[in-house]
Amino acid sequence: MAGLFDPLTLRGTTLSNRIVVSPMCTYSAGKEGLAEDFHLVHLGSLALGGAGLIVQEATAVLPEGRISPRDLGLWSDDQIAPLARINSFLHSHGSASAVQLGHAGRKAGTWPPGRGKGTLAPGQWGWPVVGPSELAFSRDHRVPRALETSQIGVIPQAFAAAARRADRAGYDIVEVHAAHGYLLHQFLSPLSNRREDAYGGSFENRIRLVLEVVRAVREAWPVDKPLLVRISATDWGEDGWTLDESVELSRLLVAEGVDLVDVSTGGNRTEAPSVVGPLYQVPFAQRIREEVGVPVGAVGLIPGPQEADALVREGKADLVFLARHFLNDPFWSVHAAKELGLRTSWPESHLRGAPSGSVLRRPFCEP
Repeated sequence: MAGLFDPLTLRGTTLSNRIVVSPMCTYSAGKEGLAEDFHLVHLGSLALGGAGLIVQEATAVLPEGRISPRDLGLWSDDQIAPLARINSFLHSHGSASAVQLGHAGRKAGTWPPGRGKGTLAPGQWGWPVVGPSELAFSRDHRVPRALETSQIGVIPQAFAAAARRADRAGYDIVEVHAAHGYLLHQFLSPLSNRREDAYGGSFENRIRLVLEVVRAVREAWPVDKPLLVRISATDWGEDGWTLDESVELSRLLVAEGVDLVDVSTGGNRTEAPSVVGPLYQVPFAQRIREEVGVPVGAVGLIPGPQEADALVREGKADLVFLARHFLNDPFWSVHAAKELGLRTSWPESHLRGAPSGSVLRRPFCEP
């Protein structure tokens, strides 16, 4: 079996290893969702550290789809150039780049963490909040306006337009965000979807918008570039979205041209799941991989390199998504290689910090 540091090819993109920087909201965008120098430094440091794939944080396809006013966006051509600058740097140091496209739905328009609590009023840089039904996520969130059936068609178009901009910005991969209680997950789950039209009620109706979005993105996204979808495999309760439904949805996603399912859980109810611990989400990814036959990503409380490598070698996941590890150590990948007894690959610019026996990567500046 392949290991953590073996390459993986999805369509026309080959990742140098199976280590993925999971999308992490940083709430550091400039006005109108523009990427700034912060994002170049933050994401660029992870490429220097050797991650095979770096997935940019949830990036809004519409301005009203932002979680906060400090979220990145791809709803405007003006947002392409600063993202292209970042992607050029990531590629120059051997990392593939991806962007997670999303819409926050009823979780939109909130204060950035640490700067306030709850939803911003329209007069506080906020905006109207929409969702599948008039059900607030929590006491601190506004009750959303339920989207009219005629308005739902805008959503797939917005995702497709953002995907076209992502291609122009130089991304190798697009991931559709259908997890963690945001708009697409809200349509999937009975906890947040009480509609009685073609987008609510039955399983077939609740998954309709997700399939429409994926279909639109696949048509807009180049055929040789991979498409990923992140799902929450369960709402942690039989009254919500279930693993059985995730398995069936994954089969349909594959039929629509999805190349890998990124499997997380939760996010659509305020209470935390009772079972949280190391590798607690892996069984969900493993079941989808085994029953659907699609490549999957595992994410969530993965303790370290040994466990990450075992996930790949034991056939439980094809990619390992890590977040907190990289916040603590941008060079986690090369340190993981050393722990696994492999020769580590360091950029020339950081050679003095490399252990003996390290392999040089291409220099920062070509002669």
